[in-house]
Amino acid sequence: MMLPVQADASELVIVLLLAYALDLAFGEPPAAVHPVVWMGRLISFFKKNVPKTHRKLYGIFMGLVTILFGSLIAIIVLYFIGIDSIPSPLRYLVAAYFLKATFAVRCLYGAASEVRAELDAGKLDSARKKLSMYVSRDTSKLDEGHVSSAIIETTSENYVDGILSPLLFYACFGPFGLIAAYVFKATSTLDSMVGYKDERHREIGWFSAKFDDVLNWVPARLSVLFLFAATLAVRLFYRGTKVPDYKSAWKSGFADGLKTPSPNSGFPMASIAGALGVKLEKPNTYILGEGFVYPVSKDIKLAGWIIFIASFFAIIVSSFIIMA
Repeated sequence: MMLPVQADASELVIVLLLAYALDLAFGEPPAAVHPVVWMGRLISFFKKNVPKTHRKLYGIFMGLVTILFGSLIAIIVLYFIGIDSIPSPLRYLVAAYFLKATFAVRCLYGAASEVRAELDAGKLDSARKKLSMYVSRDTSKLDEGHVSSAIIETTSENYVDGILSPLLFYACFGPFGLIAAYVFKATSTLDSMVGYKDERHREIGWFSAKFDDVLNWVPARLSVLFLFAATLAVRLFYRGTKVPDYKSAWKSGFADGLKTPSPNSGFPMASIAGALGVKLEKPNTYILGEGFVYPVSKDIKLAGWIIFIASFFAIIVSSFIIMA
């Protein structure tokens, strides 16, 4: 088996399914052995050494070097697992470990559960502190509705760049899928660390933010389809008191998808807003589902279920793409 150039489709699917199982079973690996943390440390080094002039050019250089670094990680892994003398089970496990590092289902679901648990316990201040770990906005004065809204927003948005996009890149590039997934993950990590419009990051993060927009453009719009299907599945089997609306998930996803400053993040968020029948608001920035009420903690749980099922659908579709 030579995964770098001659990987059989069934082998790639095995790696994908094993990576998904590793994610659900163990979540994120320790920081010392996490490839995304390695990329983050490289970006932090660049951020500490930003010049006073030619900042946009420096940002492009930083982006390209980080993407190259991510690609090299994947290339080294592919070279290693292409060595014939290494037992196949070990190759699968190594490839799955590094693929798993590009997406995070359990971590995403866990973040929402942490905030919801604090709200259910009536600990609003604690919920605000938990939330501040996952969003960039000021959480210190948010009420329950806006805390619930913020965690649903970030969970929905991260369904695209944290699950769907890396899986689709892996699936669509065949034996070179791991490299494609790492190119995407490097770009996504860059965007999360420098892709802001404040004075400090505007120039150095320009390339990272734009390239991230390009890579997520198609997956963001496809996310409405995945979330629509997941909402329908949850509606059929969920035994909670609130029944999600799959028709509204589809309608709202495309009706409100472009109401956010980002050309991509609004689509999954608006779809979830429609599914739950709730208003998602980032104060002074955007409102999705304007005719609905603000969410409460039970809406966080339902959103988590929808996104979890959507992640399963992403795995299934990615497997079919590989086999095709």
